[in-house]
Amino acid sequence: MANKGKQQSTARASASAKGAARGSSRAGAAGKSTSTKRRRPSPAVYRRRRQVVFGALLLVIALVIGGVVALTGALAGNPEPQAVSTADASTAPTPGTTPTGTAAPSPSASPVCDLNLMTVAAKTDKPAYGAEEKPLLTMTITNGGTAPCEVNVGTSQMEYLLMSGSDRIFSSKDCQTGGEDLIKTIQPGKSETANFPWQRNRTLEGCAAITAKPGAGGAYYTFEARLGNKSSPKVAFQLN
Repeated sequence: MANKGKQQSTARASASAKGAARGSSRAGAAGKSTSTKRRRPSPAVYRRRRQVVFGALLLVIALVIGGVVALTGALAGNPEPQAVSTADASTAPTPGTTPTGTAAPSPSASPVCDLNLMTVAAKTDKPAYGAEEKPLLTMTITNGGTAPCEVNVGTSQMEYLLMSGSDRIFSSKDCQTGGEDLIKTIQPGKSETANFPWQRNRTLEGCAAITAKPGAGGAYYTFEARLGNKSSPKVAFQLN
């Protein structure tokens, strides 16, 4: 009887151990299943991740396209119009100012001026100049006809010529690098005026080098203004 009781007790203990083992196995399986489910993201998470990646890719593409467009615009550029510059009169003599006057804008219907009806006048701002003073030479073109007409008063047609007796001292054409055309319509009796500041330098035809300077000490010079083949009377002035 005692042995039977021990066997029953042992059997019960074995059954309890097996039950505990089965419970532990189930708990482990449940834990593994739960762990596996937690590690696998849901389809919604996948979609959100794809949307974030796709949005980042679109942003990178937009930045690249924007950079290419900006670089292309910088290289192409929109060149703005350039102002006409006049070279320094001491190195490349050219008429220093655009002719100004009371002439109206040039209409296409105006005829070309007959130079026989035009007058060209020359004058200086002073009759005599001190050692440091630079003469201002002025050319004036007047329409002596009875109707408005067009005339080219650009630097391509103008010349400021200075002489000392028979000695050719200076010409604005000698070192001029290209001249510009400027067509103006001049009303009857009206004028166009252009000024040129002379730097008291000498020039040679073809802009050959010359170191000599005009004499002073009361020397007299003459100024002649020319527009094409039309010349002004000579005007005398003195350099002290």
